[in-house]
Amino acid sequence: MPELDQHRFGMQLSHLSRAWRAELDRRLVGLGLSQARWLVLLHLSRFEAMPTQRELAQSVGVEGPTLARLLDSLEAQGLVSRQAAEDRRAKKIALQPNAGPLIRQIEAISSQLRAELFSGIDQEDLLRCQQIHAQILANLERR
Repeated sequence: MPELDQHRFGMQLSHLSRAWRAELDRRLVGLGLSQARWLVLLHLSRFEAMPTQRELAQSVGVEGPTLARLLDSLEAQGLVSRQAAEDRRAKKIALQPNAGPLIRQIEAISSQLRAELFSGIDQEDLLRCQQIHAQILANLERR
């Protein structure tokens, strides 16, 4: 692939990511959550067992102090709680029961957006695109 096409691909991918997240933020604004907070809730909901703060921070892709501030606000809203782990220095993070309906709303809104964005895209094309992204990520991880 010529260098210009590679540059365009990277720029387009970056623009797509920002635009997708901005549209999702716009649709979620009525829930009273910042992008960072709804992202934490979604990641937390996908763990089978309560993660530690460190595990959750790695999953979300933020530093520990950033996650701590986000958890402070989510805890103040009654959406999560911190619980002692086996290692007393660590805290496990639990979703509170009232987070469930909010997470279901987030999932429904994001599912609707995905359906709109993938409209008219052939499944084989989508699969090939995912394979290409996976290869790029693998190349990055080898560095």
